[in-house]
Amino acid sequence: MTTPSANPSSVPYSPTFRWAGYLLGFAFGGFFDGILLHQILQWHHLLSGLDSPSLADIQVQILADGLFHLAMYGVAGVGLWMLWRTRREFGGDGADRLLFGTFLVGFGVWHIVDAVLNHWILGLHHIRMDSDAPLFWDLVAFAFGIAVTAAGWLTLRKSRNGGGGGSKGALAASVLSLAVLVAGPVALLPPAGISTVTALFPPGTAPGTVLAAAASVDGRVIAGADGVWIIDVPDRARALGLYRNGAVHVGGSLFPIGCFSAGLS
Repeated sequence: MTTPSANPSSVPYSPTFRWAGYLLGFAFGGFFDGILLHQILQWHHLLSGLDSPSLADIQVQILADGLFHLAMYGVAGVGLWMLWRTRREFGGDGADRLLFGTFLVGFGVWHIVDAVLNHWILGLHHIRMDSDAPLFWDLVAFAFGIAVTAAGWLTLRKSRNGGGGGSKGALAASVLSLAVLVAGPVALLPPAGISTVTALFPPGTAPGTVLAAAASVDGRVIAGADGVWIIDVPDRARALGLYRNGAVHVGGSLFPIGCFSAGLS
């Protein structure tokens, strides 16, 4: 009597292992949105669509973005904890494809949720606040989320028919963990392509302190008001030194100089 051979591709993976990929993908989607659209391109902030005068303050907007990143760190932390708990499953057949597929689904779902909830239901912001057709850009982001989610779903379907070996599964888990851990600190880096940065200092910081901070990185203060200062730093890498001299955030400078009610000559 012959017994049916075991199909290694049918090895069941725990829900915890699957959810680790979903949560890491969701968190990475949030980091992608926050780093690229909030900070580098500066198309919007989390609360850009709200008309309340108290929310128009750039410090409030940056604080909201920071709390958003903190929330994404929390989601990523849960995902990493789940990944650690299921580390014995890394060696299973198809673990790499399964983890990659769940990551893509989570990444895509973030953009779908962001579009439906934040753009259309709550109206917190639109993808491009400066566009005459904000709905177009919202639909592009929504379509992007659908496409990535579909790619993840197709990857998961293929994983049922076989996948990579254990070493690939462990590699995929390591790469995902490293990517999530690095994504947050990258958000603190000033964007490339411009020499001016927007430096946020705590309220009440004396102008002399800001001037000294700028001089410490061979920079020059162009203008500033209410804790937000435009500083020209020719050496982009040195802009990070502003953090050591009291700045709480250093980002790109796309603000017109005329927006400041006070300046330095």
